[in-house]
Amino acid sequence: MGDLMKVAAAQLRPVWLDKRATAAKVIDTIHAAAADGVELLAFSETYLAGYPFWICRTNGAAFEDPRQQRAYAQYLEAAVEIDSPLLADIAAAARDCKVAVWLGMSERGRKAGRGSVYCTLVTILPDKGIVGAHRKLMPTHDERLCWGMGDAKDLRAHDFGDWRVGGLNCWENLMPLARAALYAEGEDLHVNVWPGNPEVSSDCPRVVAIEGRVWSLAVSGLMSIEDVADDFEFKKDLVEAGVGTIFRGGSRIVDPQGNTVVRAEDGVEGIISYEISLAAVRAARMSFDPTGHYARDDVFRLSVERRRAGVE
Repeated sequence: MGDLMKVAAAQLRPVWLDKRATAAKVIDTIHAAAADGVELLAFSETYLAGYPFWICRTNGAAFEDPRQQRAYAQYLEAAVEIDSPLLADIAAAARDCKVAVWLGMSERGRKAGRGSVYCTLVTILPDKGIVGAHRKLMPTHDERLCWGMGDAKDLRAHDFGDWRVGGLNCWENLMPLARAALYAEGEDLHVNVWPGNPEVSSDCPRVVAIEGRVWSLAVSGLMSIEDVADDFEFKKDLVEAGVGTIFRGGSRIVDPQGNTVVRAEDGVEGIISYEISLAAVRAARMSFDPTGHYARDDVFRLSVERRRAGVE
């Protein structure tokens, strides 16, 4: 790796709310990607161990509803703590395969916050292990009934060889200052992770690429009602309501000029990959560098509070 790096998006179905089986699938995918020469691999939002899709389909805002409480308890039990042996096993696979991993996960607090879940994007480097766990700054709409608000403690770009790579969760990618914070970290590649519908994630990856003059790696997941275990609190209700396909994908890789160079087929599991170059980033910045010669730091100031908000 140097000027060139092969990156990939894993557009996959989770084993929903089964964190052990999903972690095993992550490890298998790392090995498969490495065999194809991939050096950096990204998974969708909360891939481990699942997105809280039921809330908007089952009156999730019903206050103190016993069934919603039982569903949340199941979701909380499936969430993964940062010091979990499951993450350690994934980090070991990344080390052995020499693959950097950006992994979306539902994170449970470790100490006082063990009753809370966060939407977290974990960064794992082959030689350093887990170097970042960025909690989504603001859950979107019904997600606020399930996820706590995050912070900018790990809102950073990370060095991987000659590259600097950062990432955001879903509609965080629409937050101008969150994007600017990563551009200001010297980002060359921006990882944007989504739960999985192309209608939601089609435009933003291009905006990020054009605005930041970065490569934009967008990864979306797949899911249908068949991926939900029968013992989930609302499984029967959802089936009776006719819920079928939940997420259809939409993964793509976009160059620093905003051109989609590869796109996953909707509804199809697999890994899409592309060899990206730093030369393309440099060329795109001749006319525009958002935090360099086009920044006007005599006019604008960006301040980021990088402490952990709330509890661990």
